[in-house]
Formats: sequence, C-alpha cells, structure tokens
Amino acid sequence: MLDLKIVIGSTRPSRKGPAVADWVHRIASSHAGVTAELVDLASFDLPLLDEPNHPAMQKYEHAHTKAWSAKMAEGDAYVFVTPEYDYFAPASLVNALQCLSKEWDRKVAGVVCYGGVSGGLRSAQELRLLIANQGMMPLKQTVPVPFFSGKIEEGTLETNEEMEKGLNGMLDELVLWGEALKPLRG
Repeated sequence: MLDLKIVIGSTRPSRKGPAVADWVHRIASSHAGVTAELVDLASFDLPLLDEPNHPAMQKYEHAHTKAWSAKMAEGDAYVFVTPEYDYFAPASLVNALQCLSKEWDRKVAGVVCYGGVSGGLRSAQELRLLIANQGMMPLKQTVPVPFFSGKIEEGTLETNEEMEKGLNGMLDELVLWGEALKPLRG
C-alpha cells in the first residue's frame, strides 16, 4: 500500500480547496493500493523560505519546517490540489514544495486543479514542471475542475461521472508509478 498525501495547496481564508480536496480524499480512501491522508498546507503556517540552510541539507531549524518535512517524508505519493491564481499555482504551494528537497525524491505526484473555464489546467502545467524539478515523477493525468464555484454546495463539491472516472484513472497511474518507484528509494 502506498501512503498517499493529498495536499490542499491554497492557504487563503476564503479558499475552496478543502471542498475539492475532500472529494479527492473520499475517492482515494476507497481506491485499492493507497492509504490516503488529507494534509492542509495552511495548518503548517510556512513562512517564505525562512530556513538558513539549503533544503537538500535537511538541517531545518524551525519547528514549522520540521513538521512539514516529517509529514511529507511519510508519503510515497502525493496529490496536490491547487487553484489557479493568475495562471499559476498559489505561492503558498510553490513555497511548500521549494522549502523541502530530499523528501520528494523518487516519489510520484498527481495534480487536481480547479479554476474557471480552464479548470486550473494552466496552474497544473506549471506545477507539474516544479514537481519534476523537485525530483518527483509528475503524472501526465491531471484532473481539472472547471467553473468550480458553481459546483460547491454547502462546502461539498458536486461531481459527475466523468470527473470520477478522471480521478480514478489518475489514482490508478499513481499506484503503478508509486509501486515502481518504491525500490529506487531503497
């Protein structure tokens, strides 16, 4: 079984990421091959790159970075749930990825994105590049949620069959890649 961390990438007070991530967590929790945990980036309160040492050294001095590192190190695989802010992933998620290094090595990551007409696909594409540069295997399967605000009722994302198929397909790939990469981490 892969330890899957589903990361809510937005930290804005008015964010809708928790509703999207709850849906991902619900589907992933019943998916064969993973044990899924929802991780709220906002709960780590990470400042902008405040560690004096390069992340590759893993000489973290601050409690928030140590906690973030420990939680991400547990994972074999990740699904990053991201909005699209100005055609890009939120700075909070970019910062969270960049403040660690070795924790990401040879692990697999998928992206579920949400936004307007593009469903957040532009932010997902940029995020996948950063994921690759961090030493992870970014899946080509991305799950977009277009016009998300009209699909959230009382904090719950209303989905359809195609969205569910897309997410399950991405999770299938995540399991294949995650199991293949496990031996490489030794």
